[in-house]
Amino acid sequence: MQMDIIQTMQALTPDTSFDPIAWDAMESLFGTFFSDMRTVQQNPMYHGEGDVFTHTQMVCGALNQMPEFHTMPLLQKTQLFAAAALHDIGKVKTTRFEDGKWTSPHHATVGSQTARSFLWQTCSLCGTPENIRFRETVCALIRHHMIPIHFERQKNPEQKAFEVAAVGELIPDFSWEMLCRLSEADVLGRIAPDTQQGLDTLQLCRWTVQEAGCYTAPYLFADAFSRRAYLSGRNIRPYQKLYDDTWGEVVLMSGLPGTGKDTWIQKNLPELPMISLDNIRKELRIPSDARGSAAIHAAQDRARVYLRKKQPFVWNATNLSKEIRQNQIRLFEQYGARVRIVYLETDWTQRIERNRNRTSAVPENAVEKMLDVTIPPTPDEAQTVEWITT
Repeated sequence: MQMDIIQTMQALTPDTSFDPIAWDAMESLFGTFFSDMRTVQQNPMYHGEGDVFTHTQMVCGALNQMPEFHTMPLLQKTQLFAAAALHDIGKVKTTRFEDGKWTSPHHATVGSQTARSFLWQTCSLCGTPENIRFRETVCALIRHHMIPIHFERQKNPEQKAFEVAAVGELIPDFSWEMLCRLSEADVLGRIAPDTQQGLDTLQLCRWTVQEAGCYTAPYLFADAFSRRAYLSGRNIRPYQKLYDDTWGEVVLMSGLPGTGKDTWIQKNLPELPMISLDNIRKELRIPSDARGSAAIHAAQDRARVYLRKKQPFVWNATNLSKEIRQNQIRLFEQYGARVRIVYLETDWTQRIERNRNRTSAVPENAVEKMLDVTIPPTPDEAQTVEWITT
């Protein structure tokens, strides 16, 4: 897709509430998604309007009628409108008929990953801070759009408020205020008997987050150690400043094959020993695209040697999902290390070229599958999280 997607989306975002939404042009941009959404049914108890595409049109229309929407800066307004257009694409993959009703479990998570792959690979929104900022704001809105209207179900609403707000540390366009506008449009953009209940729950969410002090910007913790302690679930108050008893730093790399992790380490951390999953796979003669735990177990054994000696080191692997990253971070933190996640990203075409030039290139079809599950690290995952373009 050869276009400036951000400028295209800006042109498609209504200037005023009187402007009609250009659905024909939107279909040219998101055609496959829209055609798929037309075939997906929803629970009529909560979606009397019918299919997902009809709901999407109503959500975008409701957003367009909000006075607050038209007072937003153009970039954020465009991001929010794009998120509204794509907020339920996850239902295409997750919807099923179960126990006599249509249901779409985890559609927000799946939708955010689907949107990321599309915006990254098809629309080339990758490899620059501006592209990442736009893409990840849209994806974060999609990922979290169900939280405000189900806020009362959270085990710890205050902690969830700070966790979601922390996303704005890396993508400053994102905020609870923006997220609540999307959720309000989602509630209004459907035919259901519980619309007022949804709006009441949304208002309760707004009040809770505002009282927590993170509605328009991330909460300012005393320091990174205290933030990590609170967001990881320790029984402390968010305003507390804790004594940092970590002995040193473990750097955990993250990024698709071909983003230049080895080069970045050699340039920026040449003094640190490195545990490389690629190197271990070569030693053990494990294919680079093979699944299995042998390389991970070998790497963890080597990590424990450094951790027992309180020796800082680099853990070099793709580490593309939060679950995979947390498996390693738990180990490092159990030994008293603090963790710094360095996430690298590059232009898609340049990444392909770099991957080809690797000694052991990862098959491109395997990389595309990796992209489908890629979730860049968020600030709640470690004391320090950096996104760097290469």
